[in-house]
Amino acid sequence: MRSCPPCDSPCRSGRFSRPPRVAYRRRHHSCTVVREESFLRAVVVLLRPEQWVKNLIIFGALIFAREFTQVDKILAALLTFGVFCVLSSAVYVINDIHDRESDRMHPLKKNRPIASGAVGVGSARALAITLILLGLLATIFLPRPVTYIACLFVAFNILYTALLKHIVIIDVMAIAASFVIRAAAGSYAIAVPTSPWLIACTFLLALFIGFGKRRHELVTLKDDAVSHRVTLKKYSPYFLDQLISVVTASTVVAYTFYTLSPEIQEKLGVEHLELTIPFVLYGIFRYLYLIHQEERGGSPASVLLSDIPILVNVVLWFLSVMAIFMFSAGNH
Repeated sequence: MRSCPPCDSPCRSGRFSRPPRVAYRRRHHSCTVVREESFLRAVVVLLRPEQWVKNLIIFGALIFAREFTQVDKILAALLTFGVFCVLSSAVYVINDIHDRESDRMHPLKKNRPIASGAVGVGSARALAITLILLGLLATIFLPRPVTYIACLFVAFNILYTALLKHIVIIDVMAIAASFVIRAAAGSYAIAVPTSPWLIACTFLLALFIGFGKRRHELVTLKDDAVSHRVTLKKYSPYFLDQLISVVTASTVVAYTFYTLSPEIQEKLGVEHLELTIPFVLYGIFRYLYLIHQEERGGSPASVLLSDIPILVNVVLWFLSVMAIFMFSAGNH
């Protein structure tokens, strides 16, 4: 039997065993890599990339202004989309920093990266500041008004986190206003006038989704609803049903008037946009079904990405709009 340097321990195989110090280094390196991977995964969760789908409203102006054949306009819209994805992630980080103490008391939110301690508050603050600076810096390649709108978006959402989300009704209206800001950014990015119809339809649809989400939270969480969101104690299912009824009708009427408006038909040089109304109706009815019958709707972004009927409906709506535009362009 031989001794294995440097520890002089016997080696039954006749070969020298690996020095304990080297083995420790390798184990320590492996642990460090695992911790880094866990931290990176936590950062990705913190940024909530699944919520970036909300920024698709930015492309509304590009589509309805019929600028989707202009490469420079497409690139401007894509850059604006990227800017608002970065800024919206920064806003989510700020929100989680602000709510970390209350999140730790919540059965589900306690698993969020900051509340659970997976990401430190200092690191989160640095990340939020970096994202805001990067997002605003990228707007130098866009028209100047987009920079102002991007600043407004960040400031408004910080105000929402600190104050507005604690005020009943205003909390949902503020979310809807945030969508309007995105839509306006999309218009200014491609240098086209912001359509009042686009603003109205965006605001009403966002209200519909927002009140639907509040109803879902109130009904599914029950006794835990108030700990999830303080304003839910001032809502009731009946009250929310009334609000949803109002904004549902308003959304359908606004979109119908938009498609039938002679002014819009003349401005866009397009006819028969009213053929897309059934897709809007089905989308609204399907979302109501998910809220009332399947108790879904707590995360509109997840519904859009996971519910096949809604996803197919959105694709068909988009294709029908594009087909109508192309057909009208061929006739002119």
